[in-house]
Amino acid sequence: MASTAGKSIKCRAAVAWEAGKPLVIEEVEVAPPQANEVRLKILYTALCHTDVYFWEAKGQNPVFPRIFGHEAGGIVESVGEGVTDLAPGDHVLPVFTGECKACPHCKSEESNMCDLLRINTDRGVMIGDGQSRFSINGKPIYHFVGTSTFSEYTVVHVGCVAKINPSAPLNKVCILSCGISTGLGATLNVAKPKKGSTVAIFGLGAVGLAAAEGARIAGASRIIGVDLNPARFDEAKKFGVNEFVNPKDHNKPVQEVLVEMTNGGVDRSVECTGNVDAMISAFESVHDGWGVAVLVGVPHKDAVFKTHPMNLLNERTLKGTFFGNYKPRSDLPSVVEMYMKKELEVEKFITHEVSLSEINKAFDYMLQGVGIRCIIKMDG
Repeated sequence: MASTAGKSIKCRAAVAWEAGKPLVIEEVEVAPPQANEVRLKILYTALCHTDVYFWEAKGQNPVFPRIFGHEAGGIVESVGEGVTDLAPGDHVLPVFTGECKACPHCKSEESNMCDLLRINTDRGVMIGDGQSRFSINGKPIYHFVGTSTFSEYTVVHVGCVAKINPSAPLNKVCILSCGISTGLGATLNVAKPKKGSTVAIFGLGAVGLAAAEGARIAGASRIIGVDLNPARFDEAKKFGVNEFVNPKDHNKPVQEVLVEMTNGGVDRSVECTGNVDAMISAFESVHDGWGVAVLVGVPHKDAVFKTHPMNLLNERTLKGTFFGNYKPRSDLPSVVEMYMKKELEVEKFITHEVSLSEINKAFDYMLQGVGIRCIIKMDG
């Protein structure tokens, strides 16, 4: 890889030219990394709902043409000036949020919300000089959340790159750089259920299933899945979910159903839908005295959370989380090790694999609600 250091690289990338239109495989030029940046060779990437949401661009600022992608695994090709803790050949996970290690958030043991590198979905350029590292015929192609992994090579800020065990299979652990860690950490790091406890998971998509996996790892005895789609219930059994509630099957609020099922409420609930009514239900379904509800899903910008203050005064706790409270560089390597030690089962999240040239199939699967995670092999 040393022969390409300091030079532009031409490679294939899946480019979104406009909102909602199929991605096009193009030859792009990827500039060398500048100060505090690294250029990565992406080997595997996956499609996450966030990519689809911003590709559709129905409610956000449309930034096109753009290279999406943010769940991935790759190898460092070259490093820019000032990069000391990564070297060519390192195996890494690029992450949509970062850890500069210098700001108050990074210095705090309680936060992972880096001031410098926190997720920014509107920014399509590098933070250092305000320029894109991607171009076609000299015209810039914009970045997405600082990662843009639907390209065979990409440039990422060093603070958004987690160095991992080189023996970890990148076609598996690539999915740990976003949704799976978000759900897993929401349970293990924030809800912290005790062994033998009862946990309700609201929403059984990829993040909710990862939250259920966290409850399984923690030793919860009852893991109750709450979802409007009963087709998800069978799949959820693989992740430790052993009871199911479809709110549509009941003529009273689902929180009342859960309170009755559990003799006063669940010990922990994790909300993974982003629907504000589900958030309220998740909070009101936990037991007074010790119950903890954790909000993971991102709500509509105008949503308002309403509950009676007595629900809090009666010693229920409401928490929020971002990326499962994992610091990307410090903590993600240990999540990979959980997989290597066979504590965390990653394979069951992966339901499809396509080549880069077939990437639009991955979007079709996601839009049709088929499967959990689709891996995209970059050299196909």
